[in-house]
Parts: sequence; structure tokens; C-alpha cells
Amino acid sequence: MNPVSLLPFIVLIGAMFLMTRSAKKKQAAAAQMRNEMQPGTGVRTIGGMYATVKELHDDTVLLEIAPGVHAVYAKNAIGAVLDDAEYNRIVHGDDDDALDLDGAVVPDDASSLTGTDADEDTSDESKIDLDKKAGPDDSASDKKSEGKADGEADEK
Repeated sequence: MNPVSLLPFIVLIGAMFLMTRSAKKKQAAAAQMRNEMQPGTGVRTIGGMYATVKELHDDTVLLEIAPGVHAVYAKNAIGAVLDDAEYNRIVHGDDDDALDLDGAVVPDDASSLTGTDADEDTSDESKIDLDKKAGPDDSASDKKSEGKADGEADEK
């Protein structure tokens, strides 16, 4: 075989080796993070739920997801161990750098989006009439079918 034809194969093997090595490093880091958990630590599960660690077991962890509400999770379901400041900022809203909106009020209707209030313009001119109006062609056909009962068709 020509050494040039082996080059793509060698590159592929090298890339797979690097990807496998990187994945193993990530798994080891995640396992170490889970091993550093202690009761009272704030965590985020892989499903995005925030909770506090109550008890640790070999493969499971007891989480308090709300005051007095406990659930057992697999340790592998813990996505991140959070430091106290981050956990309190996310769960309790304790944030000194919180966004200050200076008393901005969000309206509960769409009137502010259109620039007019619903109560401002009550004239008949601004209202749209949704009733069907008889046109020149409709008046003759309405007179023909006036005497017929519902369900009877016009004969043509």
C-alpha cells in the first residue's frame, strides 16, 4: 500500500484517540465534582432542577427540592455542584447586581403596543362592521330564497 493512502486512516485514528481522551477527562472531572458534594451543598440536576443535598449514599443522593420535600436521585443525575453565592442568587434571587428597571411597569394588555388605548376611540367610524352587506348581486338571490325553508336548495 502507498503511505499516502494510509494518511486519512491515521488521521482518523488520531482524532478518535483525542476525542476518547477528552471524554474520559470530562467524565473524571464530573465524578470528582460529585464526590465533593456534602450535605447542605446546592446542586443543579441534569434536568435543570435546583436543590440542596441532604444525604449522600454510594450511588444515590437525597435532595431537598423544596422545604420539607425530599427526592432520591442517582449521583449521575447531578449536573453541577454550585457554590453558595451562585445557588442563593439563582434560587432565592439574592443578587446585589440585579437588573434595576427603575420602576418600569409591564402592561397586562396590548394597548401600549398599538399606541392607542381601547377606551380612547369609541366613535362609530373607527369600528369595523362585520355584518354581511348585500351587494347588487346578492339582493336578487336573497329575494328568490326568502320563501324557502332551511335545507331546500335553489333550483337552476
